[in-house]
Amino acid sequence: MLALAERQPLLRARDLTAESLPTAMLSRLVAAGKLERVARGIYSLPGQALSEHRSLAEVSLRMPRGVVCLLSALRVHGIGTQAPFEVWLAIPPHTPTPRTDQPVLRVVRMSGRALTEGIEHFEIDGVQVPVFNAAKTVADCFKFRNKIGLDVALEALRDGWAQRKLTMDALWHYAAVNRVSNVMRPYLESTTA
Repeated sequence: MLALAERQPLLRARDLTAESLPTAMLSRLVAAGKLERVARGIYSLPGQALSEHRSLAEVSLRMPRGVVCLLSALRVHGIGTQAPFEVWLAIPPHTPTPRTDQPVLRVVRMSGRALTEGIEHFEIDGVQVPVFNAAKTVADCFKFRNKIGLDVALEALRDGWAQRKLTMDALWHYAAVNRVSNVMRPYLESTTA
C-alpha cells in the first residue's frame, strides 16, 4: 500500500479496491503515522511536497465530472494577476454541489458544448485534472462577467493575447459556443487594432 502511495501522491479508498488491497488499512496507516489524511477520503504520504495546484487535484478526485474553470483556470494557464482563494469548478446542471470544507469551492453550471469543449488535462500530483484551455477560459470570463467582474475578463483577454496564448479563431469559436459573441466583439476588435 505504501508503494502505491509513492507512485500515486493522492490516494483514495477506491484506488486500493482497484488494486485488491483492504481499505481498512488506511485508518491503521494513518494512526501509525505512515499516511496522512489530507482531505475527506484522500490520503498522502506524510511530508510530501505540495504543488501549487494541489487543491485542484483534490477537487478533481472528489468531483470527477467537474472541470476547473474561470479564475482557477486562469491561474493554471498563468494569465492575469488573479490569485483565487477558492477553486472555481464547472459542473453539469442538476448535479449536487459537493460539500467540502477544504478547499472552498465556487461552482458554476454549464451544459452541452459549453461544458464539453476546450478541455485540456494537466497532471497535478499524479491526478489528471480537467481544465478549460486558455481561449475557452477567456470566453467563460465574459460569459460569467457578472460573477467575476468585467475588469477580470478584460485583463485575461489582454494578458492572454500579449503572452500569445490565445488565437483570434479560438476566441471567436468559444465566444460562439458560450453565446457571447456580441459581448466580446468590441473587445476583440480593440485588442487586434
